[in-house]
Order: sequence, then C-alpha cells, then structure tokens
Amino acid sequence: MEYIKAKTIITKNKKPDYWFGHDYNMNIYKGCNHGCIYCDSRSECYHIENFSQVRAKENALEIIRNQLRSKVNKGVVGSGAMSDPYNPYEKELHLTRNALELINAYGFGIGIATKSALITRDMDIIQDINKHSPVCLKLTITTADDNLSRIIEPNVNVSSKRFEALAALSDKGIYAGILLMPVLPFINDTEDNIISIIKMAHEAGAKFIYPYFGVTLRQNQRCYFYDKLDKHFPGIKEKYIKQFGNSYKCNSSRYRKLWSIFKENCDRYNMLYNMKDIISSYRSSVKQVQLSIFDYLT
Repeated sequence: MEYIKAKTIITKNKKPDYWFGHDYNMNIYKGCNHGCIYCDSRSECYHIENFSQVRAKENALEIIRNQLRSKVNKGVVGSGAMSDPYNPYEKELHLTRNALELINAYGFGIGIATKSALITRDMDIIQDINKHSPVCLKLTITTADDNLSRIIEPNVNVSSKRFEALAALSDKGIYAGILLMPVLPFINDTEDNIISIIKMAHEAGAKFIYPYFGVTLRQNQRCYFYDKLDKHFPGIKEKYIKQFGNSYKCNSSRYRKLWSIFKENCDRYNMLYNMKDIISSYRSSVKQVQLSIFDYLT
C-alpha cells in the first residue's frame, strides 16, 4: 500500500441537501480498483493519476480524530463519493472501520456508498452510531444480472452478493438502500432490469432506491468507457457516438418510460426514491431508535 500526504480528510459539504443530507465528506483512500467501466471519478477534472491504484492517506486516523474533535457542529459524515471506503485493502488495514469508531466516539452520523459486501463487517459500530445519530447506507446496484455485473463492475462483489449485504444490514435495523446508477443506455436500460432490481430490493428490506437512467461521460473517462464497450459490447460505442456525440449527460432514450415503470413499482412496494423524502426518513429514524431505547429503560 502506498501512502500519500494529506492535510485534511473531512471537508464541509456546501450543498448537504443535494446528496443524502451529508454535512461533511470523508475520503480516506484515493483511487479505486473496482474497475467499473463507467466510473466518473476517472475524469481528468478530479486530478487523480493512476486512478486504478488505491492509495491511503498518511496519518488518516490522526487527522480524522483532530478534525472531528475541533468541529462545533455535529452532522452526518459521508464517505464513498470519490473512492470506495471498502476496497480490498480495507479488509486488512481497517482504516474505514477505525474511522467509524472515531465518528461514533465523537457523536457524528454516517452515510456510506459502496459496492462491497465488506460493509457488513462493521455493522456493530454502525448500529452504535445509529443509537445517537443518523445513518444512511447506500449499495450501488446497477443490474440484477450477475453475469452483466461481472463485465461492467469486474473487480467487486456481484449484484447478488450486494443484495445479500443489503438484507443483512436491513435485518439489523440499519437504514439502507440502493443507488441505481448509472443505468447504461443500450446495456442495462431495460424494463426487466429495473423491475427486477426493485423487487429484489424490496425482498432485501431496502428503504429506498435512488436512480439515474443514464451515464455521464467526459474527458479520459469517455475514452476508457469506449475501449471497454469495444471489448465487451461490439457496436455499442458507435450508438453512443451517434446519439450523444460529446454530451456530458447521456440519458437513456427510454428515460421517460423507465421512470414511469420505476415510480409505479416503487410506489407498489412503498419504496422511497425522492432525495428530500430519503433524507427526511433516515434522519427521523434515529429519533425512533432513541425513543425505543428510552421506553425500554423506563
């Protein structure tokens, strides 16, 4: 593992209501080796050289401890926006786990996005955090088909394993759901895929699904994506070039139909999908946990 210097790790989120109500962002690792063919973090604008090489930030836990200790306002610390906190190295390094222990000790909430079932290892700490602060866990699942997930997300747990992790978290009373993004035009933007994911999410106890029926492409990320399309989906790259050109947002041509089907099926299972509703729901859930504990003690 290569370590890189860092002055700060926890940063203030300027628009907390925009993304799951995270008041702060935390990235302990830099780079990602999941190999997802569509990853936006590979773009030049993020200035991450050798993106597929995972590096940890030097003295990360000391920096996190000092930052949490100095903050006057408590809040939800989000992790997973730029680099998955549960990459394969985390299994031995325990940096994310130790950071969760600090977050728990200093009375902050946690929001995590990951594609790894390793998150279930830390359910004990996450449950403790949930006793005093909001918790919102998000597993990215883009396809119900394990074979397809092995192609578009090659170095990470297949979709079925992520559904199992979601069920394990839900069974412990942890607020968790799915990031259904990206939905790649001409690849996984089918009605069957969307309906299957919603049904499996419901069976796993998911509280929400937040979707994007398309993919964003820019700079070297686009080149990487197109190379993978040529390798695994011959002829699809030409469809992207013809339909989207150099557009940043590449929305599925079936966007309206997919959204209608998505909304209909989410409503059927009482699954949340609007950001404001999700934020309100998970932030209020901690009050219910605190109340139940109080009732038990009295």
